[in-house]
Amino acid sequence: MAKEKNVLIVCGEPSGDLHAANLVTAIKQVYPEVNFSGIGGELSRKAGVNIYCDIKGMAVLGLFDVLKKLPAFFSLRSLLLKKIKEDRPDAVILVDFSGFNLRLAKKINKSLPVIYYISPQVWASRPGRVRTIKKYISKMIVLFKFEEKFYRERGVEADFAGHPLLDIVRPAMTKKELLAGLKLPADKATLALLPGSRMAEISNILPVMLGAAKIICNELPDTQFIIAKSPQVDWEVYNSIIHKFPGLEIKIVEGKTYDCLEAADFALVASGTATLETTIMQKPFLIIYRLGLLNYLLYLPQVRLPYIGMANIVAGREIIPEFIQYAATPRNIAREAIAILRDPARLAQMKTELTKVKASLGDPGAALRAAKIIIDYIK
Repeated sequence: MAKEKNVLIVCGEPSGDLHAANLVTAIKQVYPEVNFSGIGGELSRKAGVNIYCDIKGMAVLGLFDVLKKLPAFFSLRSLLLKKIKEDRPDAVILVDFSGFNLRLAKKINKSLPVIYYISPQVWASRPGRVRTIKKYISKMIVLFKFEEKFYRERGVEADFAGHPLLDIVRPAMTKKELLAGLKLPADKATLALLPGSRMAEISNILPVMLGAAKIICNELPDTQFIIAKSPQVDWEVYNSIIHKFPGLEIKIVEGKTYDCLEAADFALVASGTATLETTIMQKPFLIIYRLGLLNYLLYLPQVRLPYIGMANIVAGREIIPEFIQYAATPRNIAREAIAILRDPARLAQMKTELTKVKASLGDPGAALRAAKIIIDYIK
């Protein structure tokens, strides 16, 4: 009979909860005797994690958002350290959420194995964090092949598992089914707006997207728009912004991002996980991002790469146009979107480049490969 293992798992955002839940499911498939507890959301709970604290409201955007939530983060870290001391788990798995998780790893101080799944983007900004990872993380499991090389060159034990989104990004509905449910015609060009999953992101980015949509609609009147709504953000946030754009007809679809992308001919996407999801769906798109001014000024000196979107980072060049901060104006975005939509050759070239990026992400089954690496390590 296999020996029972107890593992603490910690994530802090909706995307991390999704990956944590899939990892837990895969580990239980390989080694059913593992018991999980920790910090997560509803998906982790459904996967069988005993949740000490729900992640709702923990996601942060920029320094000032972090400062507001510092007392809650300190309290949460104390709770986890107390649980570790009391329960002595066989290992800790940290999932993304680097601002919190790397500080937690320091406090654990290798008193037990600490495995990190979904690397902080230290190759893009704040490279000094590699020293912290080398000192306090026992095993790094990465999603991109270039990350494995990056870490191994710096003396960090890292294994490439591939990207779990390859198993997750699957629409449940056809384009025809989604548009019929929204009472939209299937023969019109459809643009999907993905303004992010956090309230601060949506407040900064959705008005810009809607401004661009209005210009696109004037130039290309046979265009219709849908917004992929995050279940984590209240309807009122979206409605209050949309009301400022009278005359723009737009449908909001909650919790069906992949169905929205399946129905779309083109998309405007906030930088983040959604850019990689759109890449996997092979949909031409533009990358848009805006922060509050002070957060942007603090963020700018930390950035080491010329691109912000993962499709461009993986490709090593700009294959998807990016509109960041001051460049992210409705007119700039609309002008580029219209030019691409009117140019079948550019649309085809963009799809070809996205196919290459998707192929570089590895094969499906990343969560299961990560699970096997973790089980081999903790056994």
